[in-house]
Amino acid sequence: MTSNNPAVNPGNFTKYKILLGALAGIIPLAVAVLYFFPGAFQVSGLNVKALPEVNAWLNSLTALFLVAGYYFIRRKEVARHRLMMGLAFLLGSLFLVSYVAYHSQVPSTKFGGEGLIRGVYYFILLTHIVLAAVTVGLVLFTLYFALTEQFQKHRRIARWTFPVWLYVSVTGVIVYLMISPYYQ
Repeated sequence: MTSNNPAVNPGNFTKYKILLGALAGIIPLAVAVLYFFPGAFQVSGLNVKALPEVNAWLNSLTALFLVAGYYFIRRKEVARHRLMMGLAFLLGSLFLVSYVAYHSQVPSTKFGGEGLIRGVYYFILLTHIVLAAVTVGLVLFTLYFALTEQFQKHRRIARWTFPVWLYVSVTGVIVYLMISPYYQ
């Protein structure tokens, strides 16, 4: 691949792929460890009580930036698309740090709803969790293809990344709204 952009060095592509592949595996693994071993990394005196609400706001804003980014690319406004997607990536990254910080300190909250709503909640939660793990890799490789100016590959993977990432962002807010009455 040849680039008109001197900042894009094809010799670094393999290094980036290895790094992104490692992150795509390490991040979901770290979240799984925190889920299955809550409190394993407890820091006494750390107050994380507000983080679930912060996370819901980060997810909400991420979803808005994703939709705006999609709107701009459909109108071929590449600079605005790039800005919106960069902001979505930044907020998604902040969410991940906040999520890990919260779950490293607090055990998961049990859903207290009964009947049909319980099934709905667990369906949304399960699809959210599975797709969130997939989203990490999708987002990282979509970003990689954009930054390395491999736009055909970027477009091809972005067709999958966008709806999955949007679903994960929106269902993250829905899960928060459904579980928040049961927080201690």
